[in-house]
Amino acid sequence: MPNQSIIKEFWEFLKFRKRYWLLPIVIILLLFGALIVFTESSAVAPFVYALF
Repeated sequence: MPNQSIIKEFWEFLKFRKRYWLLPIVIILLLFGALIVFTESSAVAPFVYALF
């Protein structure tokens, strides 16, 4: 088990504990994180700020 990736381990947790409702929350958090990283210093930033 020490060689398992975090994604595979998280998926096993979801399957074993029947916590499928956590998956959309994690996906949204990852998307927001990617949005912050990619628009940190780009020309897209003013348009992203207008959305919120």
